[in-house]
Amino acid sequence: MSLTLYFLRHGQTTLSRDDSFCGSGLDPELTPAGLEMARAFAAAYRSKSWRAIYSSNLQRAISSARPICEVLGIKLQVNPDLSEIAYGKWEGLTKERVEREFHDDYANWRADPAWHAPTGGELATTVARRGLGAIENIKQQHSEGNVLVVSHKATIRIILCDLLGIDIGSFRHRLGCPVGSVSVLEFTREGSLLHSLADRSHLSEELRSLPGT
Repeated sequence: MSLTLYFLRHGQTTLSRDDSFCGSGLDPELTPAGLEMARAFAAAYRSKSWRAIYSSNLQRAISSARPICEVLGIKLQVNPDLSEIAYGKWEGLTKERVEREFHDDYANWRADPAWHAPTGGELATTVARRGLGAIENIKQQHSEGNVLVVSHKATIRIILCDLLGIDIGSFRHRLGCPVGSVSVLEFTREGSLLHSLADRSHLSEELRSLPGT
């Protein structure tokens, strides 16, 4: 039996709903719809056998992990290395405002976020380094079975890109990761095998149709 990771992006927040930058510098709670997403995941995945549940240290991730932890009686393990990318001076701003006020930095970041950070923020390569460190720790603790990892949009995509051999600088354009979605990756003898990407079949049609990313 091999180790399979389930990457769950947290549920909706006001900033994800409005498509504004929200990294590790902000810590909004889930909206009521975001809490519904977390409960829907718990209801759909409660029958699966879980070895452990990990989360970033941000409240939107912890709140998304809490329902399934409570249902299963599993203690949540919090790891700050699973936190979202730091957006620096862009935190809380819309893309339009960032492009207007930080035009050159925004253009460089859009072209290659691996080596160009948000103004005062974090490189994608830095996120990859800490995120892969967290995954390696999980692999050391669990050689087989199912492990849930509750994290964030950029962080999940960066980790998946690295594990799948995709250029990290392309993470924004290669993989989707809407709120409440689950991506499943298995570690096989041949390497990392992606079973599903950004699946939201556990959510109601109403939740899937909500605005925002």
